[in-house]
Amino acid sequence: MPTLDFKGKQHIYAHHLAVPYRPLVPDEGRSVNAGGVDDNLIIHGDNLYALKALLPRYAGRVKCIYIDPPYNTGNEGWVYNDKVNSPLMRQWLKDNGLVDKEDLERHDKWLCMMWPRLQLLWELLSDDGVIFVSIDDNEQHHLRMLMDEIWGEDNFYAMCNWTARNKPMNSGSARFKIQKSEEYILAYGKIPMPEHTPFVLEEKEALEYPCTTDDGRTYREEEVQQRKNIGIKRSEKMVFSILGMTPQDGYRWTIGQDTAERLIRENKVFVRKGKLIRVFFSDEELDKRYHPLWANFNESCGTSEAGKKKLDEIVEGHGMETVKPIDVIKKIIFHFAGKNALVLDSFAGSGTTAHAILALNKEDGGNRKFILVECEDYADSTTAERVRRVINGVPNAKDDALRQGLGGSFTYCTLGDPIDPEAMLTGEALPDYSALAAYLLYTASGISAGAAALQPLNDDSLFHSNHTTDYYLLYEPDLDYLRSNAAMLNLERARRISTTAKQNDRKALVFGPGKYIGQAELTKMGITFCQLPYELHRAL
Repeated sequence: MPTLDFKGKQHIYAHHLAVPYRPLVPDEGRSVNAGGVDDNLIIHGDNLYALKALLPRYAGRVKCIYIDPPYNTGNEGWVYNDKVNSPLMRQWLKDNGLVDKEDLERHDKWLCMMWPRLQLLWELLSDDGVIFVSIDDNEQHHLRMLMDEIWGEDNFYAMCNWTARNKPMNSGSARFKIQKSEEYILAYGKIPMPEHTPFVLEEKEALEYPCTTDDGRTYREEEVQQRKNIGIKRSEKMVFSILGMTPQDGYRWTIGQDTAERLIRENKVFVRKGKLIRVFFSDEELDKRYHPLWANFNESCGTSEAGKKKLDEIVEGHGMETVKPIDVIKKIIFHFAGKNALVLDSFAGSGTTAHAILALNKEDGGNRKFILVECEDYADSTTAERVRRVINGVPNAKDDALRQGLGGSFTYCTLGDPIDPEAMLTGEALPDYSALAAYLLYTASGISAGAAALQPLNDDSLFHSNHTTDYYLLYEPDLDYLRSNAAMLNLERARRISTTAKQNDRKALVFGPGKYIGQAELTKMGITFCQLPYELHRAL
């Protein structure tokens, strides 16, 4: 496959790995009905750091990503400010100069900016997730090659067209000028686009309920377990499942076992990593069950002008000229993110993505979640303010639902100090227990903590277990504690940890500031010790 070469690529190729981890710091004063770790998030800060901060909790959990990065028109005035540790790169950037029309290397800088962010977005997207990227003619050709290289050429889904404007622009004194009305939205997945659209849900959701036949007979739990490879939820709007689920008819098989077994023989039912079930139907069946998302967004979805008028109605004096209309984002999310999906927008702008999600949840009773990231100063005054007003109600809105308020919540966050060994040694920057535990769990094992508020589960500071390993963190965000005997791994504590692990046929990984027992003895006990803060990245 051809690859894209650009100035600076060799210096930023693995830059996403070196980006320091900065924990999220909630700001209750700017939040609305803040709902804890699993809440909607609006993050003010550089999206490169914010995406890295999200990995410990959300890696592989985001179902749909929509981003609207700078188009690099030369009129936007964006600044390349990634701190890449390369003298050659630093010299080239010349003090992080402004990117404008006179910058002959602006395309290289744009690609250097996008590369690490797309790498981190790939890590955050779920196995069955889809990413949509808005762009125009300035970088569309470069973006396509960039996405092909990072996401895979076979994972390209579509180049969607969007009618961004429907009124002629002032062409000035030029005798001949082509009026451009369309922009583009690139769609990619983590896997190649299937021949037929897969309908997906987590297996555990299908197995939580007993299965009842039309005559009222209920399958035993064992029978449901035996049929787990063909147990699928039913949508309230589209009957496509094998295991039906609606409030009206309860839980029942909507097709016979013979049909289910035929689908399995034809390789139309799949379980991915023992977690996700996919069912593929024939063209005839799809016609009955699925309304496709056409690869164009026409004027009925709204133009930039319509998006700006909607924002004017909600937040006066915002100063934005180009705003995505809500119906474009709603259309994407409706088709590619289920009612409980997590949606991420790391170039949040005016907050259209959050507005779209809250509106959809209001319409269909969904529980979709959003994460927005915005680096500019208007993150609070425009991005978050729009979402606040949409939640609580906009008195002068033309739409009844918006006037009454769509409901919902979000937690406003900033980025804390990086987790840095030297700062931890001096006590200048000590993260809280949950943030450090989530970070260590991800860096040591690749496990995403999700919504879990990680805290010590017993007196020995066990904070997480899986089928192979128990994870311990001997830590409090207090320098006196970290220098005390209470924080040390001694023989008595090691024996308890070893006994617990061996009873469950697991190993133990212990993070702590020090130990009073050698690693050779700990190895015999099935324990690996990682000293804080030096071994923050120790992996099994």
